[in-house]
Amino acid sequence: MYQKHIWMYLYFQKENTCNLAMAGIQKLLAKVKLFPNTLIVLESTGGYEVSVSNALSKVNLNVCVINPRQIRDFAKASGRLAKTDKVDAEIIALFASKMEPEPNVIYNEKQQAMAANNARRRQLIDMIIAEKNRLDKATSEQAESIQRIVEVLEKELERIEAIQKQFVCHDETLKEKKKILTSIKGIGEVTAMAMLCELPELGALNTKQVASLAELAPFNRDSGTLKGKRTIWGGRASVRIALYMPTLVAIKHNPQLRAFYQRLCEAGKAKMAALIACMRKLLIIMNAMIKKKQCWTFEPIQPS
Repeated sequence: MYQKHIWMYLYFQKENTCNLAMAGIQKLLAKVKLFPNTLIVLESTGGYEVSVSNALSKVNLNVCVINPRQIRDFAKASGRLAKTDKVDAEIIALFASKMEPEPNVIYNEKQQAMAANNARRRQLIDMIIAEKNRLDKATSEQAESIQRIVEVLEKELERIEAIQKQFVCHDETLKEKKKILTSIKGIGEVTAMAMLCELPELGALNTKQVASLAELAPFNRDSGTLKGKRTIWGGRASVRIALYMPTLVAIKHNPQLRAFYQRLCEAGKAKMAALIACMRKLLIIMNAMIKKKQCWTFEPIQPS
């Protein structure tokens, strides 16, 4: 799949192609509806796969969106070094048959809109920061131009944030979750909104799942007698980024997290490793609180 076309490969059948316009998606649906119990695997392509996965899920077909790095690694392991759209479609079909990945949980329209708006909010903030960073070396004329652009971007940022607030105001479940999250010392409205947008599964996962999904689960790198440094990777970096600053605040003003951070540092942990551990602990607490529908208390909540 790329910007304009989708390559299809039905296992044991000839490959096909269609465009990403509505007519092309309808052609795809007509083809795959002939196989109702088939798992449809797509490669993530920077957002171009969203319209296709939504259309497939709306007609109750099993859809799985795979990280392209997994597909490429699988292709290399299979000895398939060539890369074309046609080859990729065949490799994805082979990957699906051998690895049998689980179908994705597709977000509803509101969840997708909130996630898209939050992504746009991050983009606007990055653009505002970039423009302001240019002020130091700008001439007076350039500074006026920069200021005009910043004002436009800030107005658009306010509009996006107002839309996000409306989503929560008109949804009792989201309103309750936001209330629970903001009861934690260190978690403000912006962070709570980011968590609701980027991690709608919060409260429905176990401890390991939520940590892994948020790119906060450390993975071993051991081989024989070598004990490598454990690293975090493979999850939603946007969630980890959203938790960074609130955790810095929490280890100063939240008694439980401050004590946890100090204990790790005293045990010899590097400050950044201790901070990541606090981010993971904070996320697990948030998950447990939403699961139990319980606001913050001084007694730590044990995740189930």
